[in-house]
Amino acid sequence: MKIAGIDHVVLLVTDLDRMIDFYSIVLGCRVEHRQDAIGLVHLRAGTSLIDLVDRAGTLGAAAAGAAGPGRNLDHICLRVEGFDAEAVRAELAGHGVESDPPAERFGFDGRGQTIYLRDVEGNGIELRA
Repeated sequence: MKIAGIDHVVLLVTDLDRMIDFYSIVLGCRVEHRQDAIGLVHLRAGTSLIDLVDRAGTLGAAAAGAAGPGRNLDHICLRVEGFDAEAVRAELAGHGVESDPPAERFGFDGRGQTIYLRDVEGNGIELRA
């Protein structure tokens, strides 16, 4: 497996509008995509995305529980060159690492197939085509 770079980082937030303003006005990121029904906003940050997840939203409530109290990073997403979901899952399994079934999700270059797993300390990782 060869990592091509960071696709996106996901932050769990308590004031979504204030965070959008900070990242867009203060840091110059632009809103790339919104999924208001689940409380998710994707901001373009150069060649990567910063995803803001509203803790009060549907997605945020589930993610906050998984992240644990006091943590605001849900997961890091890594782009994988030549991504083959089943081959990647087999490689991970060979290392004793469990992973979720592949699913299509939005990321830096639009929709693509991804796999979720956790590192040895429980931090979320998403591997994406």
